[in-house]
Amino acid sequence: MYRKCLLPVAFLLIAQISFSQTIDVWKLKANNINPADYYGITVANGMIGIVSSPEPFKVKDVVLAGAYDLYGRGRVSNFLRSFNLLNGYLEIDGRRVEAANVSNFKQELDMKHASFTASFDYADKASVTYTYYSLRQLPFTVLIDVSVIAKKDIAISAASVMEAPDALKDVQNYYNEIDRPHVVISLLTSSAKSPTGKLLMCASNTFLFSEPHGQEPRVIHEMWDNNMHLMKFSKKMKAGETYAYSIAGSSITSAHHDDPLNEAERMTIFAKLEGRNRLIQFHNKAWDNLWKSDIIIEGDDSSQQDIHSMLYHLYSFTREGTALSPSPMGLSGLGYNGHVFWDTELWMYPAILVLHPEMAKSMIEYRYQRLEAAKRNAFNHGYKGAMFPWESAASGVEETPVWALSGPFEHHITACVGIAAWNYYCVTQDKEWLREKGWPILKETADFWASRVERNGTGKFEIKNVVAADEWAENVDNNAWTNAAAKAVLQYANAAAGILNLALNNDWDLVAQNIPVLKMDNGVTQEHASYRGEGIKQADVNLLAYPLKEITNPKQILKDLEYYEQRVPNEGTPAMTQAIFTLLYARLGNADKAMHWFKDAYLSNQKKPFNVIAETKGGTNPYFATGAGGVLQSVLMGFGGLDITEKGIVQVKSVLPKQWKSLTITGVGQMHQTFAVKK
Repeated sequence: MYRKCLLPVAFLLIAQISFSQTIDVWKLKANNINPADYYGITVANGMIGIVSSPEPFKVKDVVLAGAYDLYGRGRVSNFLRSFNLLNGYLEIDGRRVEAANVSNFKQELDMKHASFTASFDYADKASVTYTYYSLRQLPFTVLIDVSVIAKKDIAISAASVMEAPDALKDVQNYYNEIDRPHVVISLLTSSAKSPTGKLLMCASNTFLFSEPHGQEPRVIHEMWDNNMHLMKFSKKMKAGETYAYSIAGSSITSAHHDDPLNEAERMTIFAKLEGRNRLIQFHNKAWDNLWKSDIIIEGDDSSQQDIHSMLYHLYSFTREGTALSPSPMGLSGLGYNGHVFWDTELWMYPAILVLHPEMAKSMIEYRYQRLEAAKRNAFNHGYKGAMFPWESAASGVEETPVWALSGPFEHHITACVGIAAWNYYCVTQDKEWLREKGWPILKETADFWASRVERNGTGKFEIKNVVAADEWAENVDNNAWTNAAAKAVLQYANAAAGILNLALNNDWDLVAQNIPVLKMDNGVTQEHASYRGEGIKQADVNLLAYPLKEITNPKQILKDLEYYEQRVPNEGTPAMTQAIFTLLYARLGNADKAMHWFKDAYLSNQKKPFNVIAETKGGTNPYFATGAGGVLQSVLMGFGGLDITEKGIVQVKSVLPKQWKSLTITGVGQMHQTFAVKK
């Protein structure tokens, strides 16, 4: 009897614990903020990235896509910090609000509507909440929304602080008031030149008050030093009263507009007269449209929250209607100098392509607009066609620091670009785009590989002296991924020619048929000609099964998996490799192995307090969008079975983890299809 009584009690305790720990799959919360162990999370709209800070009314970084200049590391173009146009302060009864003198300090990211909210209590005098947005509908504009609840009679003073990063020079500060019968607009504006003077960077802010016109607080401008100025207002509040105000600001450079100083002010005026409610309304609507393409996991809220976070970041780092492409760290900071690598085409792009082709179009447009630079790069190295740089920034020339051998030798990037162009056509079936932009990319990348091979006899059209996808293998011959990817591009180029009724290139076929993929004596695909079982930095051979379909025999796929999964160290390697293991095991029907590698791909990479993903286990450089892209592919193309084919997106057989009851993928492709996997 005693044992029987314990079971329902234990069940109730478990139920209570589970209820108290319910996970909100759309929100990431930080209730215990430790500045010494704090990795910020990014609010971005594909153009402006705002990185959170553990300090009230502060942001760590503001990053503007496409703004590069030569400074710092490696004598190459780097991302620039933009004006910190969301920093400010709040004083209550003459005392500055800071982390040290507030209580109940909490932060929260709402991924559904891309808003970051912080709240705290200040002594027994006030409760404060503020939310900021990188407005999705306005690419260069941000908004912060502040609410103060007075617990006692208090006096507040609030400021918007415009600060120029140290790297900028020739800072100019302006303050103007535009007075109209229906509105007064106070403009806090700054401009500066980038380190070499190449770019003019500009930003402008204004207050949005809740009072009717004529009753707004008086705004005062203060100049502190050459790099910082502010505008502020004061107000007295009664106990129980709530007061709300907002700040809208815009940041733009001469890389984006011919007249950035005036345009920054014009866009800020536009935001002011749209008003706080309309700005948030249209922002939310834009994100609602993005989330029509979603990944829905039933039965595992923890994984669902993580997948939403990964999708949220990729959506935040890309934007329709541009010719921009995200770096490995997206808009989360200055990581990898903001350069564009294969991380885009092979790891982030496929997830964006199947869920939002219109955003993927911007990413491939980035490469198309730099095709001429790639052709010059090929010419410089004695090759034909186009040779895309390993690291690319604004101009499309090679931006890899000289000390890194990947610049001259990691040629597989050129195959990755060609594959991305072909896949865009496959998903969209857009023949006009294929003719105008896809074909030039495919033709020039195919010409490159036809000239890059060394023709040493039948079956020996070798590709020698490369840095492999496994970057620990430098200056090796016949790398598996490089060879197979080159072969794929040659085949895709002729397939495109056939679709467009153009003459087929017989030499492309000849080269493709003679590029070798090596094997070791044990039957395992050999990573490169001199490979003898060493540890590998990241996936290489296993990429031949996906995304290439060079290897299709399940027994060979499994043999390669079981061999190379034993050769990835537990630390110091990027997060993408395990995602490929996940995807392939899911397609092979091994749910346990797939789930093991799914967790291994990112759980140990998460950093407090928002579980942002670092590049490596225990790493300190989030947010690693490349890893997120790999994990998303493991769900979309692995567990979900989506497959990109010449005829469009199809679904192949796969398997779900035991914990997952179902997986539903909505808004797929041009037709916004829904695919589901159920047990």
